[in-house]
Amino acid sequence: MVTRNLIKEEIDKVQDSHLEILYRIVKALETPSDPKNFAVTKEIKTSNWKEFIESTYGCMADDPIYRGEQGQYETREAIR
Repeated sequence: MVTRNLIKEEIDKVQDSHLEILYRIVKALETPSDPKNFAVTKEIKTSNWKEFIESTYGCMADDPIYRGEQGQYETREAIR
């Protein structure tokens, strides 16, 4: 049987680079027990989304995506 203590032990083994992902998963699994809290949860999710957009917007400005030339390909027999 999985217990909170078992989960906590496993969390200590997670790489630091994955902690943000793990945190988001745990937050996604939380269920508001009171319908009144749903609005608060929705507001938090919205603010998290806005923070994500603000933190990533323009991150590729210095290294834009570039599509190279198509190139020349041999002409093949038509498929029938």
